Amino acid sequence: MAFMHFDESIEIIHELRIDSYRTKKLYLCDALGYILAEDIVANHNSPEYPTSAMDGYAFRFEDIKLGRLKLSSINPAGSDLNDKVTVGSCIKTFTGSLMPVGSDTLIPIEYVSVEGDVVIIDDEVTHGFSVRAVGENYAQGDLLISKGTKIDIAQIGVMASLNIVTPLVFEKPTVSILSTGSELLELGEAQTNDAQIRSSNNYILEAIVKKYDGIPMQLGCVKDDKESITTAISDALAQSDIVVTTGGVSVGDFDFVKDVIREVGCDVIFKGVRVKPGQHIMLARKGDKFIIGLPGFAYSSTVTALLYVVPLIAKLQQGKCPLRKISATLKEPFVKRAKKAEFTACNLSLIEGEFFVDFVDKKVGSSAILTNMLGDVALVTTSEDELSKEAGEKISVLLLD
Repeated sequence: MAFMHFDESIEIIHELRIDSYRTKKLYLCDALGYILAEDIVANHNSPEYPTSAMDGYAFRFEDIKLGRLKLSSINPAGSDLNDKVTVGSCIKTFTGSLMPVGSDTLIPIEYVSVEGDVVIIDDEVTHGFSVRAVGENYAQGDLLISKGTKIDIAQIGVMASLNIVTPLVFEKPTVSILSTGSELLELGEAQTNDAQIRSSNNYILEAIVKKYDGIPMQLGCVKDDKESITTAISDALAQSDIVVTTGGVSVGDFDFVKDVIREVGCDVIFKGVRVKPGQHIMLARKGDKFIIGLPGFAYSSTVTALLYVVPLIAKLQQGKCPLRKISATLKEPFVKRAKKAEFTACNLSLIEGEFFVDFVDKKVGSSAILTNMLGDVALVTTSEDELSKEAGEKISVLLLD
């Protein structure tokens, strides 16, 4: 079997076309963490009128030379003031208040002394001091938040200022998760023979889906018989946007998943990638629904889920994959073990503004060593053409947060 270059498989994910995205309106604060499905454009200026940025006295700047101003009125925030600033006068004005007609500058309370209705200027200010100009925050017609932006606290605040009660967002994709293997035990299930092992894949995948903005649907473990697997995958495909399986995609006698995926009517996009861990990965689609068949070993399924499931979750929301790469310095030598794209668990540290990696307590062995993902972990990434590296050299690292 000819395996695909890793970069080609990622480019295929990037170029996938979705025919129909699902959207919905959510109450503003419930939209936190969702991907925006519309552009947010300012429908007014903010502020609409010159506004005070401090507590102080609004006056005409040309009167600063007088040194003394007559206090003619008071202007609390939110008031509809009709009084005007005239020659030699000022109006006490508070943070957030509209600047009175006739004024162009505000002098802070701390810069003056007050004797009765006379305000004495102790420290001078420049023209326009502490006055927020029309449109300082945003101007009518400005594109403030682009479609495809993940909604965070700042986006909530800006939309609130625009009186957007229910923004339009992309629905988070539902991701069904099932692990195949007659040897697997669910949480709490009693072990009856020494060949049985506790399943962890389906639970770490559920956690990955939650962490990276999907809605997980935990379907548990399925025995290694074709009928059970066919039923489970068919049911999962009917009620979810993405189906993620672990195990059953290799070349063993009981590896039925790869065959079932085709038999339930899915078109295989690719099968087999030159990547370590996880070369027997499979991606298929049926309309706008996808099946990703991951390997069964725990470390392998975890890494391949990060590489393929996470960007697909983002793709179905027109979002950006949250994982990013940085450059780091090796504290110790790195041994390249395969002529494949390789993803190796490492310890990541930030020292005086520079990233470093080491492999302390990271075990070398099969793709089943999930404990290598514990700690301040990241993934050293090397292409299939790269070689081993020495301490002090730079290396590419995939951040998981």
